[in-house]
Amino acid sequence: MTLKNNLSKVVFITVISSIFLACSLTKRVPANERLLMENKILVNDKSESSEAITTQLYQQPNSNILGYRLRLHLYNMAKVNPDSSYQAWLDKHPKNERFLTNLLSAKQVDRLGTSFFVSGLGRTLKDLGEAPVIYDKERTNKSVTKLKNHYFNQGYFNTKVSFELDSLHPKEIKALYKISTGNPYVYDSISVVVHSPQLDSLYKTNKRASVIKKAEQYNATKLDEERDRITSFFRNNGAYDFQKTYINYEVDTLKNNHTADILLNIENKNIKEGDTLRTEPFKLYKISQVNVFTSNTSSDASVITDSIQYKNINIYSKGTLNYKPKVLSNAIFIDKDGYFSDIRRTITSRSLSNLKVFKYPSIEYIPDTRDSLGKTLIANITLNPKPRAMFTPTIDVTHSNIQDFGIEGSLGYLFNNVFRGAEVLNVSIRGNIGSSSTKYRNNKNTFFDILEYGADVKLTFPRFLFFSNTDRLIDRTSFPNTTLSVGFFNQQNIGLDKQNLTGIYNYSWSYKRRNTLSLDVFNLQFVRNMNPGNYFKVYRSSYNSLNTIADQTNTNPAYFDENGDLTIAEGGADAFISDVLDGNTDIPQNDPKYQSVRSISERKQRLTENNLILASNIVYTYSNRFNIKDQDFFTFRTKIESAGNVLNALAKSNSKLNDNGKRTVLDVAYSQYIKGEVDFVKYFDLGNKNVLALRAFGGIAIPYGNSNNIPFSRSYFAGGSNDNRAWQSYRLGPGRSGGVNDFNEANMKLAFNAEYRFNVTGPWNMAVFADAGNIWNTLDNVTDEKMTFNGIKSLQDIALGTGLGVRYDFSFFVIRLDAGFKTYNPANDAGRQWFKEWNLSKTVLNVGINYPF
Repeated sequence: MTLKNNLSKVVFITVISSIFLACSLTKRVPANERLLMENKILVNDKSESSEAITTQLYQQPNSNILGYRLRLHLYNMAKVNPDSSYQAWLDKHPKNERFLTNLLSAKQVDRLGTSFFVSGLGRTLKDLGEAPVIYDKERTNKSVTKLKNHYFNQGYFNTKVSFELDSLHPKEIKALYKISTGNPYVYDSISVVVHSPQLDSLYKTNKRASVIKKAEQYNATKLDEERDRITSFFRNNGAYDFQKTYINYEVDTLKNNHTADILLNIENKNIKEGDTLRTEPFKLYKISQVNVFTSNTSSDASVITDSIQYKNINIYSKGTLNYKPKVLSNAIFIDKDGYFSDIRRTITSRSLSNLKVFKYPSIEYIPDTRDSLGKTLIANITLNPKPRAMFTPTIDVTHSNIQDFGIEGSLGYLFNNVFRGAEVLNVSIRGNIGSSSTKYRNNKNTFFDILEYGADVKLTFPRFLFFSNTDRLIDRTSFPNTTLSVGFFNQQNIGLDKQNLTGIYNYSWSYKRRNTLSLDVFNLQFVRNMNPGNYFKVYRSSYNSLNTIADQTNTNPAYFDENGDLTIAEGGADAFISDVLDGNTDIPQNDPKYQSVRSISERKQRLTENNLILASNIVYTYSNRFNIKDQDFFTFRTKIESAGNVLNALAKSNSKLNDNGKRTVLDVAYSQYIKGEVDFVKYFDLGNKNVLALRAFGGIAIPYGNSNNIPFSRSYFAGGSNDNRAWQSYRLGPGRSGGVNDFNEANMKLAFNAEYRFNVTGPWNMAVFADAGNIWNTLDNVTDEKMTFNGIKSLQDIALGTGLGVRYDFSFFVIRLDAGFKTYNPANDAGRQWFKEWNLSKTVLNVGINYPF
């Protein structure tokens, strides 16, 4: 059987390879032309392949994937003129043309030539493919010039560039560029001339911050950086009308000793009067007045009916002012009598937007005509408020491993500026009706057997609530926010019928723009299981294991139904567990069956007991990503959470214990644990829309005190579209146990992901990925060695999934389909762990929105 399977794979691979390889790369290359196969660059007799150099060339060979020119092959497979071939076929078979004309019409028969059935495949192959890159000598000459300019800008003023062509193969050509840079020039002296007296004085206060230094190698990019630095410095200190174009350089290399003298020249301002042009020194402007126009008003006095002055800010409104002056003042960083500053304008714009009750603000500076010296500006800030109330309905179709089909929706109202302090109140109700998968279906013969509903209320304040004068610790540029939220959710008809109550009191702020901190002062969650007797209907793996053991034991016949299975509703399964643990069967305590029954009992008790969690946590995030299009960045996130300490202090005064010896609050045993996580993501931009993305995650939650395990809602799971994509959610681990439970979770997790993303054509992208990781139990009440982390040797339990993904980019979001293969499965026996499930029948498909990390 194995030989036949291997033979079929070899034949399949051979046939597919023959189809692609039979298609010549030069099939679409015109006569007397050549396909550009390769660009090779030698710099001072050494091979150079860095993107900074290769992108200087005006002509690049066709793209390839691991050396294979897939897109060129696809293009070559397309018919050149499928509609013409169709017409030729009609001319050759007049009977067929008459038949089609009688069946359809002459006009429709003509249209068939451009239909998808005739030319659609060819158009698709051309769109997905890539036309052959035909060698162009003119572009080679332009590349030579561009290479010279590139090295000239690096200080190699005597660079020589030549090229050679290799055209030994028919219709193919390779280009070799030889570059001799010579010695680089370095700065010998740096002089600065500033023609405007006020700018000259200002420049001298910041002269040491210059990015160009004596004896450094000439670099045009750094010279431009210095122009940006000076421009930014001037414009942040009053030079309102200064522009980068007023800064220029003069470079003197006449010493002929590979040194350059630099003269940095900062000109006066140019003023055009009619047909003449004159110059005058730049001035440093101060702000004489800060005006804020609300209710979408403008500086037109006829629409202003209310005004107030607060901390040197004039606030105008059409109708009654709806905002507390302090709130607006705290969001404005443009100071009266302070110098004009681009930074302060930017921070003010961000701060006003962060209030979330205004659309993008407008900030305009105009000269103050009352100033005879012409050195002051008026700052006019125009705010366009969002509607006081916004209706936000949503509806979605869902699918999960429990639910075959579901309709999910919500009705929300967003209320802006609730207490006139830019507060935002979000009230929503949500619900879901669905049809469960067969193994979870109840006894009722109804299609929709899932009902879930809930409500959420969230109130956000653009400041720290209950605290004042926090500027010494956290200034206003950190955009502090306070969020209070409560939520209720109820699930009925399948499962354990849970009721979930949550409450969160959160502070969040950011500083230096790339650093974000979020502090949950308290995070409350109460989970009540309304139908614990339904446990074995939901967790079928546990039930099946228990049923097998009961069938092999001297079990009380009353525990079985007419099919010989343990009853659930009548309590046969629970009674059998009690008999085993109480020693009322022939299973001794040292028997593995006894351990299995005890493990099933403990897991049932854990997942059916009510949970009370009162936690505090802090999350720190750092990202150097510049914007959403930046593909060369890293993000670091860490979280520390502690639960149960406050409740433990309250419970000590109340000695009431439950049946398991746990302290309770309101008759519910509370959870006590400490949890830590680290998440690191790094992107590498490889050029030409190729990106390598890496991720590493580690997390552990340690129970103590009143707990010997972690609540299900706060534990870790593995598998799924954003984790190890070769396994479904909750199907991987713990350890090498093989995912024996229906929903596998544990209190420790390691995950490592690598994904190479590349563009196929237009919005279509693909990815090759490798996901490694697992979950384990550690320092809790689980003792099964297959499930627990036992030091370094347990790292051999890390599972590896590899696969291929297809993505379609809508610009504002990405839809992806990933196919994962179990490359290394630690749950298999030795010798069957590598590649034994690497086939199409074992493929796991994941559909996701946006990238997994």
